[in-house]
Amino acid sequence: MATEVHVHGRIGQSIKRKEDGRFLRGKGNYLDDIELPGMLHMAILRSPHAHARIKSVDTAEASKMPGVVAVVTGELMAQHKLAWMPTLSYDTQAVLATDKVRFQGQEVAAVIAETRYQAEDARDAVVVDYDLLPAVTSPEQAKAQGAALIRDDKENQKDNHIYHWESGNQETTQAAFAKADKVIRLHTFYPRCHPAPLETCGCIADVNGATGKATIYMTSQAPHAIRTVFALVTGLPEQNIRVISPDIGGGFGNKVPVYPGYVVATAASLLIGRPVKWVEDRSENLISTGFARDFHMTGDLAVDKDGKMLALRVHLDSDNGAFFSDAQPSKFKAGLFHIVTGSYDIPTAHVTADGYYTNKAPGGVAYRCSFRVTEASYLIERLVTNAAIELGVDQAEFRRKNFIRKEQFPYHSATGWVYDSGDYHKAMDVALEQLGYDEMRRDVEARRKKGEVTGIGIASFTEVVGAGHGADFDILGLRMFDSAELRVHPTGKAILRMGTKSQGQGHETTFAQIVTEELGIPAADVAVEEGDTDTAPYGLGTYASRSTPVAGAATAMVSRKLRDKARKIAAHLLEAADEDLEWETGRFYVKGSPDKAKTIQEIAFAAYTNVPEGMEAGLEGVHYYDPPNMTYPFGTYAVVVDVDKGTGQVKVRRVVAVDDCGVRINPMIVEGQIHGGLAEGYGIAFMELITFDADGNCIGSNFTDYLLPTAVETPRFELGETTTPSPHHPLGAKGVGESPTVGSPAAYVNAVIDALAPYGVRNIDMPVTSDKVWAALRAAGVNE
Repeated sequence: MATEVHVHGRIGQSIKRKEDGRFLRGKGNYLDDIELPGMLHMAILRSPHAHARIKSVDTAEASKMPGVVAVVTGELMAQHKLAWMPTLSYDTQAVLATDKVRFQGQEVAAVIAETRYQAEDARDAVVVDYDLLPAVTSPEQAKAQGAALIRDDKENQKDNHIYHWESGNQETTQAAFAKADKVIRLHTFYPRCHPAPLETCGCIADVNGATGKATIYMTSQAPHAIRTVFALVTGLPEQNIRVISPDIGGGFGNKVPVYPGYVVATAASLLIGRPVKWVEDRSENLISTGFARDFHMTGDLAVDKDGKMLALRVHLDSDNGAFFSDAQPSKFKAGLFHIVTGSYDIPTAHVTADGYYTNKAPGGVAYRCSFRVTEASYLIERLVTNAAIELGVDQAEFRRKNFIRKEQFPYHSATGWVYDSGDYHKAMDVALEQLGYDEMRRDVEARRKKGEVTGIGIASFTEVVGAGHGADFDILGLRMFDSAELRVHPTGKAILRMGTKSQGQGHETTFAQIVTEELGIPAADVAVEEGDTDTAPYGLGTYASRSTPVAGAATAMVSRKLRDKARKIAAHLLEAADEDLEWETGRFYVKGSPDKAKTIQEIAFAAYTNVPEGMEAGLEGVHYYDPPNMTYPFGTYAVVVDVDKGTGQVKVRRVVAVDDCGVRINPMIVEGQIHGGLAEGYGIAFMELITFDADGNCIGSNFTDYLLPTAVETPRFELGETTTPSPHHPLGAKGVGESPTVGSPAAYVNAVIDALAPYGVRNIDMPVTSDKVWAALRAAGVNE
């Protein structure tokens, strides 16, 4: 028996992140760090109005100002057939407005100048004459009779309705509701929030007129898809377009779409013949780029007299803003919202969704979730807690009674999903044991008897990630596979190139560890590159928790391809048959003779110097992984809150988070992802809000109004885990990056609702602010 060789950086080891060496030393290379010879700067003029017809755009004064090279208007873009561009949802979006503006912050004109200061000064000198129109700021207003028509540019568009979409079985669901002993209804609003990455969006377009080559540095989470879209929009040959995504300071879905600034900068560089740089400021980012949520949801849960769930009926109205430019799979108009049955064995369900144009910024994105799964999880978990309250049963026991059982997997849900694996009861048990649930319930009751307001919230979520199988998942027709190209050099070192793009997830470490596990090359000897379309294999990028489930699988598969070839080379070197060799991490040895072996480094050298006759030299390959199914991470979160009756202030006392993401590649990185997601969930539940006044003015256009949690507000998190591998993923991994933001908002709010339930309160829309809580208590007669 051979002795296992220790190789640093295998799966399951919490090695330090390789990329942190340069980040901690200030040696990252972000977009705004890049300076090119002769580079110009661009500033965008944005509409101050939510809905107005453009009467005229006067650029005369701006054009005369120092340093100004060009002023670009919608009319000029139209002359080059670039006034409009396709969206990721098969709609069209104005690049620079020509007829009217449709949301506050919409792009109207751009100034190109020698410096950013000159560009911004000249931008402010552009004069636009507007004719104001009524603003529509909600789906309710959008569908009202006589509502202002927002998309009058679209032929045959007679109202503000975008789509109707359904999932499940209406007939069987209606029949189940007819037999129900009780129906619990919840209408709730998941308000608009924003990913608010630390680094805003931007690009540097460098179009070489002599060669026809366009090099575009861009803060993009999906550089290959962006390259294809640019080819379609601009008419430039795709082989002449190189998109480079350098280090990215956070994305969370915000850097997936194509923004008008990218197109204008590229067109300007093409026409002027010099590089053009555009970087938006914080307010521009908050008022004009891809938002999240903004779903108005109604759920009905049918139960029998024993508390068993019989059916679920859900309707949502989606506020899509001025253009339908959601970044999501083409087939699913409301994203993957139909995962709304969650962790429960619900026999039948019917989900309907309608999307509407409003005078708000477009571009719903998968903000720390997998395509609207957060909204679905929030609705079902809020509804289940309310059902337990209405039935007078313990919320944990009500969930346990209705969970999908471990032996039911693979489980076919009522809305068409095939859950790969799960053990929801175990995750619940671990979370409640860690919380000390029974003792905590007694503590809550004792405090209530003394007049205190306190409660426990639970959320047991199931997420669907890893989009996805090409037959069902595409964006603009591009199948949602992902890729990995692995090259092992003669010295046994390796370079791995990916179709993904990290924004802080630790790809350079995680993907290297997969290679280490499969080939035995130490993680320190594996360089990982992403983000350059001229060198990386084509991939759909990083968002919606796809990287480990899809690109991680591609890495494992290409590593195994190379290992198969390495076996043949080792057999040649050892003068043995392929089938007589055994593999242990980092080497092949002859069965029964463990000392007769060749390491992967020796095999790599032989791949270039001594291969069997007829074998192609080298040790490299590429794999495009088309996942056969999604993966389904899950977990249970439990939160304890205390409420100050006098002020309505909510204090989070405990947060216990138990996640099951299958096999954990690097547990330390996973824990970091969970901590970040729980903090974001806390911010969404209690602080973050993008809202609008009656005129469509954005309230939340800066960090004074749009509040983000800091270390001062964020509670302490207690983590736990269970491990249920995905049976179809090559590594058994499911992915975890999005789960905490999917599951935690409902847990936070459920805790508040549990605290207020004795006073008859059943719903408070997020963010749960002290004034809302105080008003609810006052309405119940507590603060009179």
